[in-house]
Amino acid sequence: MPKSKRAKVYHLTQVSKKTRENKDKLFANIRDAIPEFQYCWVFSVDNMRNNYLKDVRRELSDSRLFFGKTKLTLRALGSTPEEAQADGIHLLAPYLTGSVGLIFTNRTPEEIKSYFESLTQVDFARAGSVATRDFVIPKGLVYSTGGEVPKEHDVPVAHTLEPELRRLGVPCRMVKGKVCLGVDEEGNGFQEEGYTVCKAGEVLDSRQTRLLKLFSVCMAEFKVELLAVWKAAGGEVEVMEGAREYIERKREEAKSAGKKKKGSSGAGDVVMGGEDDEEEEEEDSE
Repeated sequence: MPKSKRAKVYHLTQVSKKTRENKDKLFANIRDAIPEFQYCWVFSVDNMRNNYLKDVRRELSDSRLFFGKTKLTLRALGSTPEEAQADGIHLLAPYLTGSVGLIFTNRTPEEIKSYFESLTQVDFARAGSVATRDFVIPKGLVYSTGGEVPKEHDVPVAHTLEPELRRLGVPCRMVKGKVCLGVDEEGNGFQEEGYTVCKAGEVLDSRQTRLLKLFSVCMAEFKVELLAVWKAAGGEVEVMEGAREYIERKREEAKSAGKKKKGSSGAGDVVMGGEDDEEEEEEDSE
């Protein structure tokens, strides 16, 4: 049967590219927020998820949250005493590296700390993230959670998932209408042991993350870490516990990335890796 000319695929995930006007607007909004608020926080995000970040925006609706490119953010605040848009705000510059953002607020530091200390959300891991633990699908009848809960509290996977599991590399088969890892429900046969999906510390690929999601195994934790806060009253910057470790970790990651790029470049090429290489897409809270 010939393919219909009207059967076109429309990608709903396509978004318009950020323009110069968007960057100028973000730059101006950051500078406009400086004199309006008493505190400016620098925060980092682990396992970024837009849905959870939107919840933070709603909770801090009386504040301004900016999550944009670090170079642009740095220029907006000022990186030297001469360029600083307020006394002492340039002292935040060392912490503007990696996946970081700004929060301008009038809430007390104690209130902000208390909110983010209690903010943790678990989610499914994405390709490129690191497995936090081992996950093995036990042999025998395959259950919906892959052995994460006792069998009496679990249910077998639907038979319709068997082709998908086989496509993802799980050596399962249908036995009397049930999906089994082995030739029978007890697991006796060609598969002597369970199937290892991932091991702790291993970098996950798309196949592994798909399997983890099929078995409802969450290995990612959305968490916001406060690095430093600028206080308008005295023009001082208070550094949070763990901020210096974060900076050191980012420097090591930048060095490793630089070595990899240099090793993969052609003869005579010199590729430098730096902290400013890591930039996120701009987001502005109106």
